[in-house]
Amino acid sequence: MKSSALESIQYKILSLDDFKEKKDIFYNKKIVFTNGCFDILHLGHVEYLAKAKDLGDILVVGLNSDVSVKRLKGEQRPVNPEHARATVLAALSMVDFVIVFEEDTPYNLINNILPDYLVKGGDYAAGEIVGADTVNNKGGEVVIIPLTDGFSTTKTIESMVVNNT
Repeated sequence: MKSSALESIQYKILSLDDFKEKKDIFYNKKIVFTNGCFDILHLGHVEYLAKAKDLGDILVVGLNSDVSVKRLKGEQRPVNPEHARATVLAALSMVDFVIVFEEDTPYNLINNILPDYLVKGGDYAAGEIVGADTVNNKGGEVVIIPLTDGFSTTKTIESMVVNNT
């Protein structure tokens, strides 16, 4: 029986344990990992994720849980709950898997996934990328992708607040 489009999207949202069980199917595939809050998806996110996917075969996105977003961004965030953010990310064709994590950093995920490429946006300096040591020690590569000018979740939220007053 054919699965629905929504079931196909939800299949891409995994726990770390589920991902590790599937890892055998990634033999000889280049795994790309990135992470973030992805609270309000915008053009910058889409271009960033597309460029990340171009580096390898499997794009895994670590998604900060609601609790970790609040710790990192403040009580007003996230705007969208984690299940909604995970579903929107998983619906993108370039995203192969989404794994929600509770910690403030994806260090545990990176140490378990051991990606070939660790990708972050241009707002990060090479020395501040969590997990870079793991990826470099494995012979992988850390890649910084320039941000798309004019797009950020913070600016989007600020614009929405200004336009509603």
